[in-house]
Amino acid sequence: MPLKIAIAQMNAVVGDIAGNAARIVDFARRAKAQGADVMLTPELALCGYPPEDLLLRPDFYAACAEALAALARELPELPVIVGHPLAENGRFFNAATLLAGGALAATYRKQRLPNYEVFDEERYFDSGDTPCVVTLNGVRCGINVCADVWEAGAADRAKAAGAEILLVLNASPYHIGKQSLRADVLRERIAATGLPVVYANLVGGQDELVFDGGSFVLDSQGAVRCQLPKFEEALEIVQVVDGEPLPGVLVPDQSTEEEVYRALVLGVRDYLGKNGFPGAIIGLSGGIDSALTLCVAVDALGADKVRAVMMPSPYTAQISLADSRDMIRRLGVRYDEIPIEPAMTTFATLLEKEFAGLPADTTEENLQARIRGMILMALSNKTGSLVLTTGNKSEMAVGYCTLYGDMAGGFAVIKDLVKTLVYRISRWRNTVSEVIPERIITRPPSAELKPGQTDQDSLPPYDVLDAIVEAYMEQDLSPREIIARGYAEADVRRVVRLLKISEYKRRQAPIGIRVTQRGFGKDWRYPITNRYRDPY
Repeated sequence: MPLKIAIAQMNAVVGDIAGNAARIVDFARRAKAQGADVMLTPELALCGYPPEDLLLRPDFYAACAEALAALARELPELPVIVGHPLAENGRFFNAATLLAGGALAATYRKQRLPNYEVFDEERYFDSGDTPCVVTLNGVRCGINVCADVWEAGAADRAKAAGAEILLVLNASPYHIGKQSLRADVLRERIAATGLPVVYANLVGGQDELVFDGGSFVLDSQGAVRCQLPKFEEALEIVQVVDGEPLPGVLVPDQSTEEEVYRALVLGVRDYLGKNGFPGAIIGLSGGIDSALTLCVAVDALGADKVRAVMMPSPYTAQISLADSRDMIRRLGVRYDEIPIEPAMTTFATLLEKEFAGLPADTTEENLQARIRGMILMALSNKTGSLVLTTGNKSEMAVGYCTLYGDMAGGFAVIKDLVKTLVYRISRWRNTVSEVIPERIITRPPSAELKPGQTDQDSLPPYDVLDAIVEAYMEQDLSPREIIARGYAEADVRRVVRLLKISEYKRRQAPIGIRVTQRGFGKDWRYPITNRYRDPY
């Protein structure tokens, strides 16, 4: 008899236990109507992932236990494997329970607790050490949770306990290249155990993390038999016959540019939506960063929920104004122009005595950025809409940003995109519909805080800067190793120095969407007060 397994690729909200339970019930009813024999949910689907320090609250565990029992009673006549936190005899587990016949039929406790990158499960959970194998329609199914399959041990124990197939609940966050990495890791487990794998992954945005879904099924040879879409909820039934999954839907892979863009869109939609913000405000500059941020916001929220504000100074080029107006016409969002020269004059008068005899420098430039920041935050306070900041990873790395100025806001959309990737994503977005004027993409980038300014007055070329940042920050290479790759020693020394002294700024920046394996967020925990200097 075939076993029909429903993969519930759902978008859970952290802490919304009742809402997540209702979502599981809805998925289960649809799965039952489609003939499923069992449904598999993502990791910690009942409470959302990652709950972080909610897991230090005894009442949180009690609420989850109560909801799990109620869920077992409410589910249709369909066994469902639900991810949830479990408090048990003074120990705490990342668990998965089979709900069947109105009861909690079997529970698995996650064995491998990740404590790297954005994960810190050892802070919250104890490790399980016992396999869990359940028989469904005559098929013996082993249960694992996410990190269990990233190294040997848990899957081998399931095999030894008689499992014929492995059902894996996951909350695996997105970064570039993650999907192929998942498949490679699962193939290692398959090579060791011979067990086919059904991999159900969470989808949705949670603060800086985006979970991309992309749930899949591999047969006992490691071949992909089913592939669900990315960055959206999905429900798919997979049939297992004679121990092997039959072919199912295969959603084609996306380019890196499309993946990253869709991750940004989902991250913005869920951050604002799950936190109840009515809309977004973006300060336009006529440059590529604010242009891409505006595109993402419109695609995530709709043009009616996005407001763009251009705040020209005497140094703003007319082409910046023209290109911003052109882009607004293409996107159809509300647009306002608020010149900042009157405020600049006021501040110059206020500070004239204090600055007497001192040459103009970055102080006056930063005042312009802070005036703009004050205007945006005032509009945010008055309307309730959230300011989306427009700084990229290259700028954040070297401190090419102004505290309380262009860093002012609530969510940093492109915080984890180096400048060269910003250009790549922008060009890709224009292949869908040409919403970014070509001149914004091709003209030299400039903060326009003084006459004739370009970014390269202060920074190495972006292809050089980005390569050094990625090597030092994402790959942990030493300056000597980066220089050995062919980069000028002066550039490497300069970029590494700027990266180090800018930590105090980054610590005060708004959170932003993570799309690389290491972003300036939960992955990056360098001390601000830090006298370590890399040996050259």
